[in-house]
Amino acid sequence: MGKIFNIQRFSIHDGPGIRTTVFLKGCMLNCKWCHNPESHSSERQPICRVAKCALCGGCAAVCPNNCHELTGGEHKLDFTACILCGECARICPSGAMEIIGREETAENIASIALRDEMFYKTSGGGVTVSGGEPFCQPEFLFEILSSCKEHGLHTAIETCGMTNESNIRRAAELCDLFLYDFKLGDDELHRRYTGVSNRQIIANLELLCELGKPVILRCPIIPMVNDNTEHFRAIAGIVNRLSNIQMVEVEPYHSLGEAKSEGLGKESNIFETPNAETVDKWIAEIGSMCRCPVAQNK
Repeated sequence: MGKIFNIQRFSIHDGPGIRTTVFLKGCMLNCKWCHNPESHSSERQPICRVAKCALCGGCAAVCPNNCHELTGGEHKLDFTACILCGECARICPSGAMEIIGREETAENIASIALRDEMFYKTSGGGVTVSGGEPFCQPEFLFEILSSCKEHGLHTAIETCGMTNESNIRRAAELCDLFLYDFKLGDDELHRRYTGVSNRQIIANLELLCELGKPVILRCPIIPMVNDNTEHFRAIAGIVNRLSNIQMVEVEPYHSLGEAKSEGLGKESNIFETPNAETVDKWIAEIGSMCRCPVAQNK
């Protein structure tokens, strides 16, 4: 058994072709710009999407711990008192309340993925395991990949690369493609904005090159953090040194995670959302230095 928070079918942004993307709970990084803050914790947790709330009071009526307060046109949730019974989510007519996270088996995930096997075959797609960080649940990750490979499905992992060498080697035996995050080349800045060093991350990226595993390098670009020539040169340096990197996908900052953080009772870090012209300039500058294609992951 493992903990997931979503299974997204017909995904077209998590590797080649049409894919089923499985999102695992848990992450060892704490990126200031994360768009999936519900993935940080490995445990189940409540989320209150206040923008959806109809202020009907149904949640307050059924909650055994009186976690919900609806006064002055606002819905406030006492996260510390919540026992995750799920009664509020069950009764909520607008979908504002939800319990994030559930247990699944690798076999059931593979059976869900197989429903769309015909689309994988015609589009060159398959299954992608994402998160959070899949290596937070390594044995569960390997079971998912093994189950999918038994059925002949193409497999991919979306990862920040923060794990030990043995996990990378084992994953390489089961995975056809790695979607590998490269957030910051400078180790001090990486620690400041993600909470961890990038040394193990870069070492594992180099190991994948030694193992001959194809990599798509995913680069989140955050205004006033890494939207500069120095970082773009760091991206190009990695790409031009490692022959297994097939392409670079630029991922511009977007504000999706801000509302989620609020709904989880967390403080949100707000960055400026770049316009299309700015993103095109980033792509052109990075592309002028790299030996492989550079494109935006939309």
